[in-house]
Amino acid sequence: MNRRPARRRMAVAATAVLAAGALALGAGAAGADSRGKGGKHAEPVTKAQVLGLFDHWNAALRTGDADQVADLYAKDAVLLPTVSNQVRTDRAGIVDYFEHFLRNKPVGKKVESVVDVLDRNTVVDAGIYEFALTDHETGAKSTVEARYTYVYEKQPNGTWLIVNHHSSKMPQG
Repeated sequence: MNRRPARRRMAVAATAVLAAGALALGAGAAGADSRGKGGKHAEPVTKAQVLGLFDHWNAALRTGDADQVADLYAKDAVLLPTVSNQVRTDRAGIVDYFEHFLRNKPVGKKVESVVDVLDRNTVVDAGIYEFALTDHETGAKSTVEARYTYVYEKQPNGTWLIVNHHSSKMPQG
């Protein structure tokens, strides 16, 4: 069954390449219409705007509300989370993951980011981030460094939603 149009399949394929370590994508420049529709006076998506999407997601984490975090994902988004072996492919699975993850009061910070604008409605943000965590049982504090890839797609109403999110702990080395 093919759940995604060609544009999304391309974005997911790009994500797979990025997740494999090919972080050679450069910052592109493609037009994105601030009104959410293709028009003659489209404004380009900026790297700052793309990076701001993470800030919005990170702020949702700080609310401690798994539903609020899940609202930032498309209804058919794919989440390959950092601290779970289960692939999450629907809202219920994404909410379930964040209900557990948010118990540790995560606060994220990007260490390195590479932005690629695929087209006016699709962007990829990949790199390295770290999370300050507080164990919900012991209060012990820790920091986890991880690789990440977000694929965002602009919706008809002009909002950007996550359609694919991969995060994995950095390998020990």
